Amino acid sequence: WDQKTMTLAEAAQTAEPTKLSRSSFFILIAGLLANAVGQAFIFAILPPLGREVALTEIQTTSIISTSALVFTFLSPWWGRKSDQVGRKIVIVIGLTGYAVGTVVFAGVFALGIKGILSGWALYFTALVCRCMQSSLMAATSPGVTAYAADHSSRAFRTQTLARIGTANSLGLIIGPVLAGLLAGLGLLAPLYISAVFTFIAVFVVWKYLPEGDRAGSTRKRAPRLSFLDARLRVYLLSAIGTFTGFSAIQQTLGFRIQDSLSLTGVETAQYTGAALMVSAFFTLALQLSVSQRYTGPALNLVRMGLVANLIAAAVVTVAQGLTGLLVGMAFMGAGLGLLGPAIAAGASLAVSRDEQGGAAGLITACPAAGFVVGPILGGALYQVSPTYPPLFAGIITVLVLSYAMKSRPNLVAEED
Repeated sequence: WDQKTMTLAEAAQTAEPTKLSRSSFFILIAGLLANAVGQAFIFAILPPLGREVALTEIQTTSIISTSALVFTFLSPWWGRKSDQVGRKIVIVIGLTGYAVGTVVFAGVFALGIKGILSGWALYFTALVCRCMQSSLMAATSPGVTAYAADHSSRAFRTQTLARIGTANSLGLIIGPVLAGLLAGLGLLAPLYISAVFTFIAVFVVWKYLPEGDRAGSTRKRAPRLSFLDARLRVYLLSAIGTFTGFSAIQQTLGFRIQDSLSLTGVETAQYTGAALMVSAFFTLALQLSVSQRYTGPALNLVRMGLVANLIAAAVVTVAQGLTGLLVGMAFMGAGLGLLGPAIAAGASLAVSRDEQGGAAGLITACPAAGFVVGPILGGALYQVSPTYPPLFAGIITVLVLSYAMKSRPNLVAEED
């Protein structure tokens, strides 16, 4: 009888909803925050930095696009790898690759500023370095997302992933501010500083993050998920479409601000950083006020986020000055604050426990997939008219929203 009672008690305890521990949450936040700050630095300074070394708009944006293509292909692989070797080691690999790659990438542009590298030699060297960096940094987000999913039951999945997502928002708020301040020391200073932050995050994760449930499962073959998986299709298409339009706007925002206000390179980095900060602030606000408290179907949040993005594209298209651009970026941030956690949670809830790493890898790959086409198309369209990139974003959003409205929420795949 005592043994039976203990068995029932253990089963009841196992069935209780679980949350990611506070210590693990803050460690994961530290890793993502360092990564997000570094990405914010890149987005803020790359347009003026490209012009500083005489790269064209298309060359500058294609560096982001091509490296995003590498990220897209390797994120699912790293997600599956985390199912086999464990989440922690994959996270450490991703952060280390990002830190080392940032130093090398900054060094290439330092050679360009000094005139040692120029023209196509500079362009291809920067492109190769960024792609190598992307191949490793693609490991971070799938590892973090899957780790959080492993340690939170379905009842808390949306809230947990929304909390994890605040790291990116905080990074995109802090990053532009720091980029604007550090740009006064030189356009490359933010990159070197972000590398230092990321190396610190590597140490914290390696030293203090528990191994997790997947440690030691190296002999298990992880399930392979497809971008065409019917359970994930609406979330994957929503993410790819959203970030295609967002990247077209974001990667041409610096050009538009510089041309409309006749700014220097450093001033452009500062103003662009401010616009990205506004967007990130509204992303964080919606994550904290709506996404972390929402308990309904994730697909409803996806639809609301797409509507906000459609408004953003319309406002940016007709904007005549900095105020209009800031309002548009605010709506864009609000849309991302709803979309990001909803897409991650919807995908996680649609698959089994053994498929969490694979699903996290696919979802992580989607923003990068959007950055494959968005920046280079945005750069090409900008040379025709500054209003074309946001107009293109609006068209993409309408198509994705139409599909999302026809879709239905997926049923829960299985209980934890």
